[in-house]
Amino acid sequence: MKRILMSVRDGRGFDIVLVAFPLGFLFLMAGLPLIYNVVMSFQEVDMFSLGTFSRPFVGFKNYTDLFAQPETLPILYNTVIFVVGSIAGQFLIGFGLALFFWVNFPGASWMRGLFLVSWVMPGLVVGAIWNWILSGDFGVLNFILKESGIISGNIFWRSDPHYSLYAVIIANVWLGTSFNMILLSVGLAGIPADLYEAAELDGANVWQRFWTITLPMMRSTIGAIIALGLIFTLQQFDLFAAITSGGPNNSSNVTQYWAWDLSFRQYDFAKGATISVIMIVFVMFASVVYVRSTRHEVRG
Repeated sequence: MKRILMSVRDGRGFDIVLVAFPLGFLFLMAGLPLIYNVVMSFQEVDMFSLGTFSRPFVGFKNYTDLFAQPETLPILYNTVIFVVGSIAGQFLIGFGLALFFWVNFPGASWMRGLFLVSWVMPGLVVGAIWNWILSGDFGVLNFILKESGIISGNIFWRSDPHYSLYAVIIANVWLGTSFNMILLSVGLAGIPADLYEAAELDGANVWQRFWTITLPMMRSTIGAIIALGLIFTLQQFDLFAAITSGGPNNSSNVTQYWAWDLSFRQYDFAKGATISVIMIVFVMFASVVYVRSTRHEVRG
């Protein structure tokens, strides 16, 4: 111990201190709650035993009971639709905007900055804004669709079971598009211009340059964006709380909102923890994809 303290004092162990403090902080703030949550998913939990590990173990009973509930599979299906729809919409629109602003024109910088407004706004504020936009009686979206001749009557986006989930997807796409645009813009800026000039001299048209240069050179960036999008989308809670509250009749309910509802409304903490553990598996998968997609990046 004396030798370790002396190495820290003389500077040779300073790197150990720099690593030890963040690791200790992560373990206390994230590691212990994660362990507590996993253990709780295998126990019988009530209001009076939340503060202790001394609870009856029930094995996989919470998992079997969860999947025996009739609403579990529809909610998991809603989660898949929400994740796929959100990631696809954010990526496609963000990529289109990144390519648009890649062309340097007057005012491109401040216009790009305007798109960041959605990313810096709190989720509950975004949910409140989209509550007005998606209102069935006086919503802006219904007005635009009717004036364009796309629909003839009002669509009750938040209260119609056929549209409620897509209402949250639309809001989430708007919320995350700017994040995708910024990261994709950085990836596009890192592609050498010489490659495009050489391809153009060889007679390659715009689409050929896009498929043979742009996409292959941005493979790691795209992988990282999709992985981060999966993590952020699985964490999205505010929009459901602000727009639909998981209804009507669970038509827009997803796992992250259901976990909160089971734990803090129905006080079924064990099943809420069980859903959280299932989500952790998907987040870990996304984390592996993110690490693998960025391991080839060159660091100076």
